[in-house]
This record gives sequence, C-alpha cells and structure tokens, in this order.
Amino acid sequence: MRSNGLRLALALLLAPATVCAQTPAPAAPTPEQADTADAAVTSADAGQTPTETAVSADTAAVADPAVEQVPTTQVAADQQPPAEAAPAQPGTAMAGETAPAPAEIPVAATADGATPQTEAEQAFNDIYGTQDYDPVADPTLPDAAVMPVAFDPWEGYNRRMHRFNNAVDRTVAQPLARGYVKAVPRPVRLGVSNFFNNLGQPLTMVNSLLQGKGKQAGQALGRFLLNSTFGIGGIFDPASRAQLPKKSEDFGQTLGVWGWKRSRYFELPLFGPRTVRDVFGMAGDSPLSPLRGIEADRVRIPLQGVQLVDVRAQLLATDSLREGAEDDYALVRDAWSQRRDYQIFGDRSSDQGLPDYLREGDDQRIVPVDAMPVLRPDGN
Repeated sequence: MRSNGLRLALALLLAPATVCAQTPAPAAPTPEQADTADAAVTSADAGQTPTETAVSADTAAVADPAVEQVPTTQVAADQQPPAEAAPAQPGTAMAGETAPAPAEIPVAATADGATPQTEAEQAFNDIYGTQDYDPVADPTLPDAAVMPVAFDPWEGYNRRMHRFNNAVDRTVAQPLARGYVKAVPRPVRLGVSNFFNNLGQPLTMVNSLLQGKGKQAGQALGRFLLNSTFGIGGIFDPASRAQLPKKSEDFGQTLGVWGWKRSRYFELPLFGPRTVRDVFGMAGDSPLSPLRGIEADRVRIPLQGVQLVDVRAQLLATDSLREGAEDDYALVRDAWSQRRDYQIFGDRSSDQGLPDYLREGDDQRIVPVDAMPVLRPDGN
C-alpha cells in the first residue's frame, strides 16, 4: 500500500518533464509564411482579414511567378499618397522631364531662295561691297613695282669679261683686301678712305655745276677746303661734323642729266661694271683727276694701288650677298645699274625706303677714275 503511494507520487512529479520532452519544437517559418504574416499585420491595420491578405498574395504569386515578390510592407508603403510637390517655377523643367528646345525663329527666304543677311553682314557689305575679295584683282592696290631692266645687248662679251674679272678678284684683289683689313687698324683705314674721298671733291664740284646744282657744288668746295686744312690733307673729316653732306658726282652722271638716259651695259677688264656713257664720262673726268695729274710714276702708281685695295676692302661686306646667287653676273649687273640710275635720276634729298646698295655712303661702288693707271713716257 505504501509502495503504491510512492509510485503515484513519483509519477506525478515526472509527468510535466515527460510532456515537455515529448512536445516537438516549433519549426522556423519559411519565407512565404513570413511574408504572409507581415501581410496579415498590414492587412489588420488596413482593415482586411488575414485570410483575404493571404489569398491576394498567393494570387499575385501564381499570376506572375517570374516576378520577384516584393514584401507586402513595401507595397503598402508605395500605395501611400505622395507628398505634394512644390509648384514649379515658370520656365523650369520638372524632375524627370526634358527641357523644351528654344523655339526657332522662322527665317523667310528671299525671292531667289537665298537666306536673308543679318544686320552685321549687311553693314559689312555696305562698307566693303558684295563681291568676293580678290587680292590679285583689287583695283585699289597700287601698281606692281617695275624693276629697271639693264640694257645689255653685249651680254655674251660681258659675261666672259665678268668671269675673267672674278678670277682676278679671287686670286689677287680679294686676298689683298682681306690682308689689308687684318693688318691695318680701322682708324688708319678710315683715314685712308677719307683722304681719297677728299681728292674727289673738286671733280664733284665741277660736275655739280655742270648739272645745275649750285648748292651741292658749294658744299663740295667747302668740304674740300675744310678737310684739306683742318682735316690735315683730308685724313680727318671735320666737314661731316659741320653738317656738310658727302656727295659724289662724275661726268658720266652729267651726261645722263643732259639727256643720255639709256646706255649699253659694258664691263671693263679689271675695273668692272660701266656703261658706254660712263666710258665717255671717264674721258671727261681724267683732266680733273688729282692722282692722274701726278707725273712721277713711282708716286702715282703706289697711291693708285692703295686706292684700289681700299675700294675693294669697302666692298668685302657685299661678298656674302653674292655667295648664294644663282646668277652672279645678273646680280652684279642689275644691282649696279639700279644704283647708277638712282645716282643720275633719283631724288637724293632723302634715302629713306631705299635698299642699302642704293644709298649714298662713304664707300665707292665702282673703281674711280683716279685709280686708272696711266703710264707717262717721261715718268720717273
């Protein structure tokens, strides 16, 4: 009896633990069940029953199984009415909209179908005209410069003589001139040039008078007197500091002023470019040449030799201009002819705008008549 009571008490104590051990644990909800539960909660808030919400979700899933199922809470949020947007400003595009392109102003075509010109184009045409600009046929441009053409009917002879003179120059005159420049200081060379230029002033004075240039003749006489006295025989040049211009005139120029305007180009042996007019001019200048008037050959010839070297030394600066010339003969002939024409016919009151080889300078561009050697039968 007592043992039966103990068994009953022990069974009552162990009964709750046995029930808990035999009761299965609740399984984790699947994603579909979780979505259904969320939908149930949302439906409860919206006034729907859980059964209606589950049926709606299942119907949507069956209708389009390829579409990813969106949580019901997000759907509910999307169903909420959007907040009122601020009124758009005039002329401002709404979000997500493309701004309209500005309306094009229609341009009416002219009678011939061409587009009418703008105000700027009309103003340009009023000023410059409507025709296309052609710089070649522009009537407002001045005429093209016409370079003087040397009168050279004896070109064959002159070219042969030019080659001979160049050979003599390269082998004799040019080396002497270069050695003279290297050996003699520049102040001494300048004094030598001043001396020979001063000797030519009486010849310039006479030919200036023959050409009707009285003022220039007086300036040449004043230069000769001033340099011969205060310049110690012409070695110095106080006349230039006294603003007496240096000019060079010869009888060839006088013949040109008198009317012999065109003359044949003629290259002399050893003495270079001339014209037939200048050859006759040399005959007229000979009596007035101071060096040629010296009777003693041993005095005159050395002086003439020094003068030739001095003239060639002054022309060394032009050698670089001739080095790359395609036709050296034509270059020398044309350059010399242009300067000679300027000396005779040009307005020498202004040298502005002239090339360097046309400018009046201190250097001689041709061998002066003083340097032409003359052997006298009675010379010592």
